[in-house]
Amino acid sequence: MREPDRIVRLKTVLARTGLSRSTIYRKIAEGTFPAQLKISTNGTGRHESDINCWIADPASWRPEREFDGIR
Repeated sequence: MREPDRIVRLKTVLARTGLSRSTIYRKIAEGTFPAQLKISTNGTGRHESDINCWIADPASWRPEREFDGIR
């Protein structure tokens, strides 16, 4: 059985990527970094698989189409 994709918070993303908070948000605006998704009223996170793909090849990462099916 396939393991579900985890949601990671910004603190984890900062530690894994080595980027600053402002750089992450600038890259999101440029479309070159995985955008956050709302997980609660005041909380956001990112799919861990998206972060792993970005870490593997940041220069060519592009967002997948929205609602593309199973992750």
